Amino acid sequence: MTISPDTPAETKQGLDGQAAGQVVISVDAMGGDRGPASVVAGLVLSAHKNPRIAFILHGDEAVLAPLVAKHPELSGRCTLRHAARTVSMEDKPSQVMRNGQGTSMWSCIESVKQGEATVAVSCGNTGALMAISMIRLRKLPGVNRPAIACLWPSRSAGGFNVMLDVGADVKADAEDLVQFATMGASYARNGLNLKRPRVGLLNVGTEENKGRPELKQAYEMMPAVSAVGDFDFVGFVEGGDIPGDRVDVIVTDGFSGNVALKTGEGTAKLLADFMREAFSGSFLTKIAAIFAIGALRRLQKRMDPRRVNGGVFLGLNGTVVKSHGSADATGVSAAIKLAFDLAKSGFNERLAARVASAGQARQDEAQDIDKSGVI
Repeated sequence: MTISPDTPAETKQGLDGQAAGQVVISVDAMGGDRGPASVVAGLVLSAHKNPRIAFILHGDEAVLAPLVAKHPELSGRCTLRHAARTVSMEDKPSQVMRNGQGTSMWSCIESVKQGEATVAVSCGNTGALMAISMIRLRKLPGVNRPAIACLWPSRSAGGFNVMLDVGADVKADAEDLVQFATMGASYARNGLNLKRPRVGLLNVGTEENKGRPELKQAYEMMPAVSAVGDFDFVGFVEGGDIPGDRVDVIVTDGFSGNVALKTGEGTAKLLADFMREAFSGSFLTKIAAIFAIGALRRLQKRMDPRRVNGGVFLGLNGTVVKSHGSADATGVSAAIKLAFDLAKSGFNERLAARVASAGQARQDEAQDIDKSGVI
């Protein structure tokens, strides 16, 4: 079924009825490196695993309709929304902001804005996706700068830590870092089921006298905010703590976070290549690999970046999940699962409430300081 602005009212009511019984995810089919076939294959995997998910799929109907028709499991659960144009990986965000209407990415975000879907998922251009999301969804009241949060494999009990920002903006002042802490803690609480997350500020050392001025200022502001945000502030943390069990949420600026993320992904791929080479080097190592096959598969699954595919845009009036551009069906399915879990938990509403409470707490603290005459 295809829905357009001219679709009859009774057809749109059918979409609303579908949303009433299922969680509807808006998916940009055209933005990934592997093309729409991989995106549709990811929808099929998700449909097999979870009967409660329905989709609005955005892109060229002439391309998508035959792909969807091949999979009976998508019948009645996948609505096509025609969009003739595509945002490429080379397009500049400023250009997309001016000329993005009519693209599959714009249409995908628009479905969330209009309340047709709860979460948007796209494999497309990160900068363009953030730009369109900012234009159409706008920032939550009280949020200065949105952030992208990712899940990082770790030794923590849940198996993952949250890190933000990992690329929404290269800059972040003290106020931004404090807001990132509030948003990251809310994400960890709803996405990882952590009752009281531990939050740390990424720095070049754990000593209080180290780091840039904005880090030191954020450090001083954190205790008051943590009480309202319902998280424990553990202080400064270092790069080695990102995959460790000392902290659940790592707060940093988008420049450092993106460098760390890309470095971690490259290191994981390098280790996997090294292990593959080591176990295929000789007859004896191949025999050893046969005996260790179970352990190797468990390790491969744990290190597989596709399992944690999906960065979440935090601080907007709507939830957006950014999938890796190179995601295959497994990666797309993982991003959709993350989107479903966040939608089911009512994450964005809870996040908005936390941000508002934290903002009020900072205002109250500033007024108390002003009244006391302490600067």
